[in-house]
Amino acid sequence: MRESNKEKPVVAVTMGDPCGIGPEIIVRALARPEVQAACRPLVLGDRAALERALAITGEPLELHETETLPPEDSTPGRIYLRPLTTLAPDEMIFGAPTIASGTAVVRYIREAARLCLSGEFSAMATAPINKEAMHKAGFPYPGHTELLAELTSTPEFVMMLAGKRLRVTLVTIHEALAEVPRLITLEKILSTIRVTHRDLERYFRKNPRIAVLALNPHSGEGGMFGDEEERIIAPAIALAQEEGLDVSGPHSADTLFHFALQGEYDAVVCMYHDQGLIPLKLLHFDDGVNVTLGLPIIRTSVDHGTAYNLAGTGRASDASMTAAILMAAEMALTKNNLQG
Repeated sequence: MRESNKEKPVVAVTMGDPCGIGPEIIVRALARPEVQAACRPLVLGDRAALERALAITGEPLELHETETLPPEDSTPGRIYLRPLTTLAPDEMIFGAPTIASGTAVVRYIREAARLCLSGEFSAMATAPINKEAMHKAGFPYPGHTELLAELTSTPEFVMMLAGKRLRVTLVTIHEALAEVPRLITLEKILSTIRVTHRDLERYFRKNPRIAVLALNPHSGEGGMFGDEEERIIAPAIALAQEEGLDVSGPHSADTLFHFALQGEYDAVVCMYHDQGLIPLKLLHFDDGVNVTLGLPIIRTSVDHGTAYNLAGTGRASDASMTAAILMAAEMALTKNNLQG
């Protein structure tokens, strides 16, 4: 069954690592009226893990298993679950990832990707996972993104961190700072600009305005502090401009974010991890969302980890999980409206 553009989008919510805070933040997020009003969420996960999360958080929600889509007018106070695993208590001990939990995590992700690729679901929003558990289970992926890229046959993808006030995309992600100058090739920068433009236009607004940051202080100051701007970054921007993209730079990172927050840009392309994530998390520490651009499906996620130290305490914030589900629904609706 494919949903029509008039229906609320169906969002697959993957449970993430059952040994972490994923189940708890999911039940808290799905208890929020704004989430239920925005979409039709369906959790892909494990019944015992969610029942435990309900008991820990005290959320007065009824767990309802279904193999079909959640109804358009779903019953208030109900969580819809498609159970994909039946984990034993010793396979989901808080803070102690197991082979079984790692296998379960991958199963949830694979099923969500399949449902989105088929068109049955509009988007997926993912709770945090643990790489150690995945590796124990024989899945040597660095994280969600690389697994989803493989499942969707996506050669070029970009990490975007986003909130209501700021969006940043990254040319390099988890790399030693000393390696960044070698990794920011013209081809990599141009690819990041293209993917950022394409998906901003697909999911957020037409003709997006993109700023590209310099690598060095003051954009290299004419070569005094480095020549990457003149040699690599500016030529990549020029090629993007020749393709008709509204992109500018290289901008000095110490001033650009002021103008981005004034609404002059729809996204900022950053050369390395902390260049983009420091301002993003200063503004959106609790409600930031990780979005994988370049995929043929919509995928959002929390921008934090499994927080084993908080698992089972009921104190974990659901702000990022809530924001991820709401952004997935918003992206699905925007895509439908722009295409319609």
